[in-house]
Amino acid sequence: MSICAALGYRWDGRRSRLFFQTREGNYNSESLMSFLTDLHRELRGRKVMLVWDGLPAHKSRKMKEYLRQQRHWLREERLPGYAPDLNPVETLWGNIKGQELANRCAENLAEADRATRSGMARVRRSSQLPFSFLKHSGLSF
Repeated sequence: MSICAALGYRWDGRRSRLFFQTREGNYNSESLMSFLTDLHRELRGRKVMLVWDGLPAHKSRKMKEYLRQQRHWLREERLPGYAPDLNPVETLWGNIKGQELANRCAENLAEADRATRSGMARVRRSSQLPFSFLKHSGLSF
């Protein structure tokens, strides 16, 4: 199972949102483009600044072409290589792994998926956690 997530922050720091998706197997350029298309629909066309790491699927020719075509709503900035501490989503993963997935030996992927979704729901309910992930990264407002 693979998970793709995006933490969204309002420009004025008054609100945050968590978007995520799980899938069997790995994410690749096509599945990430599908996630971004879903994100665009969910955000109803609002403009987005995407800050992400150097995962190879983020840098493929297909992804570069997709991003070029989406410039009317989506801009991207890349984090420096080997700097997971600058990525708020990495702190999100650590939080969920430290709680809902801690010491869990799931019987199957469905159980792991439920636990992950439970963690994501917990983070969504919090008005403070997503901002703490951003603050931890040093990329705060």
